[in-house]
Amino acid sequence: MIIVGIASQKGGTGKSSIAIHLAVEAALTGKSVAIVDLDPQTSTMSWKDDRQSDDLLVVSLQPSRLPQFLKAAETNGADFVFLDSGPNAELTMCAADAAELLIIPVRPSIFDLKAISTTAKIVRTLGKPAAVVLNAVPTRSPLIVADATRAVATYKLATSPVVVHQRSVFGKAIAEGMVAREYEPGCKGADEITALYEWILNQLNQHQKPN
Repeated sequence: MIIVGIASQKGGTGKSSIAIHLAVEAALTGKSVAIVDLDPQTSTMSWKDDRQSDDLLVVSLQPSRLPQFLKAAETNGADFVFLDSGPNAELTMCAADAAELLIIPVRPSIFDLKAISTTAKIVRTLGKPAAVVLNAVPTRSPLIVADATRAVATYKLATSPVVVHQRSVFGKAIAEGMVAREYEPGCKGADEITALYEWILNQLNQHQKPN
């Protein structure tokens, strides 16, 4: 079973949207998938309430209940668990500690980039692989991407080469209990999520523990 954490110290970075889109991407490839909503705001649970499909499990948990859930998920044959954490150090620590890879969504603004500092310290303390994903980036903005990537590098964190741009399809899809590729098949947003999912699989393979 593979556990991927989605974490950021700042609210509004798109943690829930990224977690949902990656989870559905995995489910659409035939994987058994669960999302654990650790955020008290329960945005992912609200999305699941609107979803007209039982293709993946979504549960809301207190951090103290996570180990028991993960044990049960593995026993029941889950392939992937995505951890959607909230914007505080305790939830980030919980997600990072359990995950094999931590994904850190960041908007390319000075406030978001500065907020990486605490997350980076947690990652270093735990010695966990992590990568920043630039999210909600204005389209046709290579200079913004380049500047943000340089800023991330100062925290000694990798940045995914796959950029998720600011597209209305993401918000519209989430509001309907869907994801971008379901709401608008073949759209650029869907292609970005597919590319990001494939990049994450490659990162997991590189960090896979030897038997």
